[in-house]
Amino acid sequence: MLKFRNQGIVITGGSSGLGLELARRLAAEGARLTLIARDQGKLERAAKELRAQPGSATVRIESLDIRDEAAVQACMQRIADSDGRIDMLINSAGILREGHIESLPLKDFRDVMEINFFGLLISTRAALPHLKASHGRLVNIASMAGLTGVFGYTPYCSSKHALVGLTEALRFELAPMGIKVHLVCPGEFDSPMTDELDATRTLENREHTKTIPKASVESIAEATLAGIRSDRFLIIPGTMTRTVAFALRHFPALTRALGDRTISRVQRGS
Repeated sequence: MLKFRNQGIVITGGSSGLGLELARRLAAEGARLTLIARDQGKLERAAKELRAQPGSATVRIESLDIRDEAAVQACMQRIADSDGRIDMLINSAGILREGHIESLPLKDFRDVMEINFFGLLISTRAALPHLKASHGRLVNIASMAGLTGVFGYTPYCSSKHALVGLTEALRFELAPMGIKVHLVCPGEFDSPMTDELDATRTLENREHTKTIPKASVESIAEATLAGIRSDRFLIIPGTMTRTVAFALRHFPALTRALGDRTISRVQRGS
């Protein structure tokens, strides 16, 4: 079984949500962690928590914007120089915007694409020389919203579909370099991002996303690490989520019809 002790692991979006939950589990196994996020305060609190838990993990933090290519490249080089290597990059950073396309400002689309796609692309390119040297792993946290459409998630679905396509292509390109690639597509789970959205999301989105019950972040993190350990490329946490993914692939007309029925029922009720 793959062990994470003494592995140099970089996590973007590591100060909260799934990134932090993965860090908790990896820290308990004695990994050498670097958390990247924009908010210095959240990073410091996350690092303090991780250093206090049992295990022999080392934790460093880097406060930066993953859209800044020069800053990210310099950061990855600092990490490699300090730790000697980067064994795994977990791209968990992301933002979420929801609403009707006619009311969402274009800036929301640009912001979501800049972080959820271009930010992860920049981080991947910056870490690539170091992953080649270590024959390491690239883990991209996408979403079920990257495998289907969801009412109100036009910016988010666009970014996650792009990320799924990028990761599928990278699997072929990086395999000859000895780099393992993993694509994680969870349904919605408890996180600060979805908690904030719950106060404002449209009724249609609320009902459409209930097709897959919201999961705990702990279960998503556990399934993600299990998938990495077993060398699975596509990791879809949860039995129900995998069932929906199967239906999306093999019965797309049926899943669209079910979605249409759910949305029209809400619209009639309102």
